[in-house]
Amino acid sequence: MKKIFFTLFYIHCFSFFSAQASDTLKISRKEAETIFLANNLDIIAQKLEISQAEARALQAKYWPNPKLSISEVNLWRTYDIEEQPALIGNWGKNTQISAEIEQVIQTAGKRRKNIELQKIEVEGEKYELQEVLRELKKTLRNSVTDILYNQEQQKIYQGQIASIEKLTKSYNNQLNLGNISKAEYIRLKAQEIEFKKKLVSLKQEIEDQQAELKALLMIPSHSYLVISDSFTMPEKQLSEIELTQWLEKAKENRPDIMIAKNKEKHAAKNLEIQNAMKTPDVAVSIGYDRGGNIMKDFIGLGVSVDLPIFDRNKGNIQEARLEIEKSKNETRKNQLKSENEIVSVFRNYIRTQEVSEEIDEAYESTLDGLLVSHEKNFRLRNISMLEYMDFLETYIGNKMIILDTKKELNQYYENLQYVVGQDL
Repeated sequence: MKKIFFTLFYIHCFSFFSAQASDTLKISRKEAETIFLANNLDIIAQKLEISQAEARALQAKYWPNPKLSISEVNLWRTYDIEEQPALIGNWGKNTQISAEIEQVIQTAGKRRKNIELQKIEVEGEKYELQEVLRELKKTLRNSVTDILYNQEQQKIYQGQIASIEKLTKSYNNQLNLGNISKAEYIRLKAQEIEFKKKLVSLKQEIEDQQAELKALLMIPSHSYLVISDSFTMPEKQLSEIELTQWLEKAKENRPDIMIAKNKEKHAAKNLEIQNAMKTPDVAVSIGYDRGGNIMKDFIGLGVSVDLPIFDRNKGNIQEARLEIEKSKNETRKNQLKSENEIVSVFRNYIRTQEVSEEIDEAYESTLDGLLVSHEKNFRLRNISMLEYMDFLETYIGNKMIILDTKKELNQYYENLQYVVGQDL
């Protein structure tokens, strides 16, 4: 935990030291996720969306404000009228005034239904946050896997370049002494250049991956990320037995399915509101009139209501009913999509896992030992250039197969977590 804290502190303070040097930042997978959850602006923005929805839910609880209206006030003196008692001091003997307070009362449970609708929208924003997290976590973890994959490739090619440079230097000396042909030297030098070109391409790929990962973690552009974890295959063993459980769990955990179900609830509640809109609201008022009636000070009650003769909200009700059908179809579509995705990704994972099981744990170390042996025999001229180059090609190819298998297993495992909708 302390390491994660200092990593976060380093990132926030990094800009102060960037003028002096561009430092390398080593982080693990776990630390990358911690930084991602704390700093990613897409997540922060989505959390603000939830806060906005909660504010709308709070606003829906308030009653409409009463309306106060004052009218029929004459600010000049009027003659030939019956004199009235003064209102303030000597003022008001010749003044008329009318005031009214009106309060709208929502009928048919409109206010309650609207509060419930806003609560559904808050739930929807929370599911949206889960969907953003699901998408970004997949991108983050696959980016980390890609960088680890290329870091391992770099180690392979850096090791081969260091070895072949020594051989090339030795062969250059032998060429100058006339002990070997120029063709042998050129063949070795060409292999050295090929490895160096491959290393440059890898570094270019890593730069693109670095840009994506730093954008996710909100890390300054002048830093260079190194993933400190070893590049291994997923530890969890998956079996066919779990497949049925994942198909059921996806219906409860996948945010896109929960969003679709939430839209169903929203559409159903909206239909209730649209049906309630058929019933007009009632406005209750109390008014006071001075000097405009046969009574000097008149107080009266009033009620107003729209007559639902022409507009019965039929169009909006029909639209709301269709929205329910549409949202149900969307939910069903997402459920079928999740089932197909889970089965497809699981089968791909199992196929790749079967290939990985063919690679013995000691195979890679045996391969490295054979390379050292071939290099030694090549220096001692116990084997030919052709034999050495053939084995070098075989060695690189097999190392790439091992790395590709690890990469594919990690990607399929992450894709499986993505389609199930939870960490396995």
